[in-house]
Amino acid sequence: MAHRVLTGALRGWVRTPVAARIAIIYLLSRLVTTGFFVLAAAASSPASRFGAAPTLGDYALGWDAQWYWTVAVVGYPNVLPVNEAGQVLENAWAFMPVYAYLAQFAGLGVWAAGAVLVSLAAGFLACLALHRLLRPRIGAAAALWAVAFFASGPLATLFQVGYAESLFVLLLLVALDLVSRHRYGWLYLVIPVMGFTRPGVLAFALFLGLHGISRWASRDRHPLPSKHIAHIIALGALTTLVGFSWQVVAGLVTGDPGAYLKTELSWRRNWLSDPSADFIPFEGFVRGAEFWAGQWGMPGWAGWVILTLLVIGAGYALLRARSVRRLGLDIRLWSASYLLYLLAVFFPQSSTFRLLFPLTPLAGALAVPRSRAYRWAMLLVCLLLQWVWILAMYGSAQTYWQVP
Repeated sequence: MAHRVLTGALRGWVRTPVAARIAIIYLLSRLVTTGFFVLAAAASSPASRFGAAPTLGDYALGWDAQWYWTVAVVGYPNVLPVNEAGQVLENAWAFMPVYAYLAQFAGLGVWAAGAVLVSLAAGFLACLALHRLLRPRIGAAAALWAVAFFASGPLATLFQVGYAESLFVLLLLVALDLVSRHRYGWLYLVIPVMGFTRPGVLAFALFLGLHGISRWASRDRHPLPSKHIAHIIALGALTTLVGFSWQVVAGLVTGDPGAYLKTELSWRRNWLSDPSADFIPFEGFVRGAEFWAGQWGMPGWAGWVILTLLVIGAGYALLRARSVRRLGLDIRLWSASYLLYLLAVFFPQSSTFRLLFPLTPLAGALAVPRSRAYRWAMLLVCLLLQWVWILAMYGSAQTYWQVP
């Protein structure tokens, strides 16, 4: 009897339209995340950043969500705030406008409600886009499991708080799908919106360049029409222009050409006693490796060794890992481009895990093994890591490394 009921349920699940199955997975995942938030709030103490017994609204508006709220309600400063030493302080110029203003519009003036609504909706649409991107590469069943890992993963919190990541990942997945299908025309609309949602579009410019090179190298086997060449070159130029335009906007409004970079560098003073006054590519990760080695009681060179091993490991996985190769060249080129971008511009800290969110397409590699036991175990690991993340970044949130 039980076997017959289970068989019927499985048949009904298979017959359910894919979009409906994804909606069910996403809804169940959001209920689990909400439950984790409730448990974290119950465990929160007066020493936490959120205090005792915080509400779900407190969590939704926590951390960087406050900056997006500032952008929507107060706007960007015309004069950069500075400390007594004349150093630029943290300010709203580090946060792009699209998500902030879209949340204000969606919430009809109630920004917190709009922010959660935009994040939730973007997360669901991102699940649909991820399935569409992965299905031709790893099959429909594996793509659905990848969606489950994505919707329930360690960073699934971002679907329910006032962060721009879910909207950015949605736009990114759409853009990657358009590139992989060689439907370049729509990218002229997607790229500017993506570029003003959160930093990272310069990595997409690098990806477009690598995509163009790969298509040129394989033109004997796969035709490369001249109009595609024109699109790739034009889109690469557009993406590069969009990637640097926010720095220009910040400079024009404040009168300081380095306003944006100075603002981004101001966060490093929370970690380093003597950060560089000017932006130097790749310095953030080099200094970060030294910093974390010191925090763990190791010499600075040990941090460089660990960083080198991580870079080599990531490169090997993208080049050689069979499950990653199944995802196709474009996803691997994007992943390599984004990792190189992170190495060039960011300082490693707890937020780095959140900054890995645009590597979402790699979730497909986790879903490739066909063992049912493996997939259920991987889903359990995703949920466990999500709970650890929520408890550390929202439930405790007491010390320097607990910043989502």
